[in-house]
Amino acid sequence: MSHNAAPLIVVMGVSGSGKTTVGRAIAQRLAVPYAEADAFHSPQNVAKMRAGTPLDDEDRRPWLDAIAAWLAEHAGRGGVVTCSALRRRYRDRLAAVSPEVFFLHLGGSAELIAGRLAERKGHFMPTSLLQSQIDALEPLEADEAGAAVPIDGTPEQTTALALAAVEDR
Repeated sequence: MSHNAAPLIVVMGVSGSGKTTVGRAIAQRLAVPYAEADAFHSPQNVAKMRAGTPLDDEDRRPWLDAIAAWLAEHAGRGGVVTCSALRRRYRDRLAAVSPEVFFLHLGGSAELIAGRLAERKGHFMPTSLLQSQIDALEPLEADEAGAAVPIDGTPEQTTALALAAVEDR
C-alpha cells in the first residue's frame, strides 16, 4: 500500500461500536469526505432492521455494492465510510475497489456495546439485533489491510488510536 495516497478507510464493527462518531472525527482530521453506511441502505432494509429482523446476504448485496461504488469514486483522493463489514466476504468486496482500502475494526465487549445501544436515540437498529451481529462478526485476518481498535476509552481516545493505526498502515 502506498503511504502517499490518501487512505480509503472503512470504519467497521457491530452497531453501537462508535463507527459514526469515530469515522466523522477521522474524516475531519484527515480532511477527506465522509459517508455513513446507513445512508446506503434501502428503505426495505431499514424497515426490516427496525422490525428486529437481521439482514441476509441478499439484503446486503446492493448495500455493499453502493458502498464499494462510493469507495471507488474516492480512490486516489481518500475518504472515510462506516460499514459494519462483519464478514470477510463483505470486506473482500469493499477491498476489491482499491489497494488503498484500510479497515479499522472498532471492538469492545458485548456489555459495553449493549449499554451504548440502549442509550442511543432515534436509530433504527434495535438492541435485540446486537447478538446476531456479534455472531456474524469475523475478525480481521492477518492478510487483510486493517487494524483492530479498542473502544473502551473515550471517543477521543478511540479516534486517536484509530488515527495512529492509519498512520502506521
